[in-house]
Amino acid sequence: MASRFVLVFALSALLFFSRSALCKDSNPIDDDDDDLSFLEEPTDQNDAAPHYPDPDHYNEDNYDDLENFSDFDEGGGDHEDAYKEPEVDEKDVVVLKGTNFSDTVEKNRFVMVEFYAPWCGHCQALAPEYAAAATELKGENVILAKVDSTEENELSQDYGVEGFPTVFFFIDGVHKPYTGQRTKEGIVTWIKKKIGPGIQNVTTLDEPERILTSESKVVLGYLNSLVGPESDELAAASRLEDDVNFYQTVDPKVAKLFHLDPEVKRPALILLKKEAEKLSYFDGKFEKSAIAEFVFANKLPLVITFTRENAPQIFESEIKKQLLLFATSKDSEKVLPDFQAAAKLFKGKLIFVYVQTDNEDIGKPVSDYFGITSDTPTVLGYTGNDDSRKFVHEGEVTLANLKAFGQDFIEDKLKPFFKSDPIPETNDGDVKIVVGNNFDEIVLDESKDVLLEIYAPWCGHCQSLEPTYNKLAKHLRGIDSIVIAKMDGTTNEHPRAKADGFPTLLFFPAGNKSFDPISVDADRTVVAFYKFLKKNASIPFKLQKPTSTPKSEAVSDAKESQESSSSTNDLRDEL
Repeated sequence: MASRFVLVFALSALLFFSRSALCKDSNPIDDDDDDLSFLEEPTDQNDAAPHYPDPDHYNEDNYDDLENFSDFDEGGGDHEDAYKEPEVDEKDVVVLKGTNFSDTVEKNRFVMVEFYAPWCGHCQALAPEYAAAATELKGENVILAKVDSTEENELSQDYGVEGFPTVFFFIDGVHKPYTGQRTKEGIVTWIKKKIGPGIQNVTTLDEPERILTSESKVVLGYLNSLVGPESDELAAASRLEDDVNFYQTVDPKVAKLFHLDPEVKRPALILLKKEAEKLSYFDGKFEKSAIAEFVFANKLPLVITFTRENAPQIFESEIKKQLLLFATSKDSEKVLPDFQAAAKLFKGKLIFVYVQTDNEDIGKPVSDYFGITSDTPTVLGYTGNDDSRKFVHEGEVTLANLKAFGQDFIEDKLKPFFKSDPIPETNDGDVKIVVGNNFDEIVLDESKDVLLEIYAPWCGHCQSLEPTYNKLAKHLRGIDSIVIAKMDGTTNEHPRAKADGFPTLLFFPAGNKSFDPISVDADRTVVAFYKFLKKNASIPFKLQKPTSTPKSEAVSDAKESQESSSSTNDLRDEL
């Protein structure tokens, strides 16, 4: 009997001390401990996904139309299913699918193909221009076609389509990107240069009126002969300028109709535009490179008023640097003359753009993107899409000031400007709020390992990530060496925070802030983020398990205790 009692006591003690040992080993978490499931346990009701306004209220199309300013994701989101494609007369545009694509591009020498998505704002704007170009080019031995990438996903992937619209031009089955303007005239001119001789003869007196009426800019060469070295140089220059039509004549009467002196020494050349500076006379050596440089420098208007239609003309130009004037329509009357005068000084070096700030459709979103909040006329230098640096002109908009600012801009002597929200008065939350003006203080603190999320308020992926990100920050709030932070990438900028899309997650290790941050490619879970931090943090840390036992664990413990007690009783009965 005594031996039975001793055996029962020993077994009970073994079970008790085994449970105690298990509880002791689980806190703190060992580096090799794989049981991190508690990190995913709900902590409180605040972990629920937050409520956001309807994304449609943000008018995402406005952001899409600024694709040349930024890397905004053009994904369709929830509005794809609801979108109805506008009606456009596309009777002359060929619809291509996987079943007929290869045959079309292989059996026709010249084929232009647009890869599009029905919900894409840029595609919607291009559709009528593209259709009109197809109609005008009907019978010109070229096919204009389109592919709906939402239906032909595999075909689009085969051609590396990453954004919309993507337009390729096929010659004998070999494709190259379309680099012209997204207008009917631009498409027609560009294609004619690819499929034709590149230069057209004007031999009758009724042709000049038709040409000057229908085209916004043309080049005329007044030559000694329509064949030979002069014509060859003009044709070679024409092939370098896809968006301007080149003509040639030997008739003095035709030359006069194009505003050239019939008695001028030949060869002579003029560029005619419908904008303010209508006539530009060439005075250089009559050779390909000089002619092309002249046309390139003079083909754009002195000042381009920003619209949806001419955005590609601005941001796809070989001239990358731009000066943008932000002013209301009323204030522009005072400052535009000096702005235009300055534009003459920097032809071929800078593009001058006017943004009408009281235009709600275009001016406001463009101003918001660049961080322009002032009601007074403001001039800003922009380096284009390559590095997207901005420089704000301080002072009045005068010719002298613009001349100095433009020269310093060209010579890279200006200090960049970065957008920033106001610095928060309090910043005590688990997730620290970063803005442009406190980025250095928080993110570049050498004593901290910093995880930064760059997000957009309208981004659905960012909204889905927020509960997980908040939970991670809550678990790590007791680790002084780690900072979990976020920054609104639509209203804040910093040269060390480059977002490829939203959300972008970057990790800045302590003691290594002079190096590029580490892109976070972990799964979007608390456990995955925790493991990433453990692996990449410069300062080692230990995570303590919460002192309060989560409900699920308590239920599990009670069940296990009950099973243990039952097993002990069964053993006692058996003994």
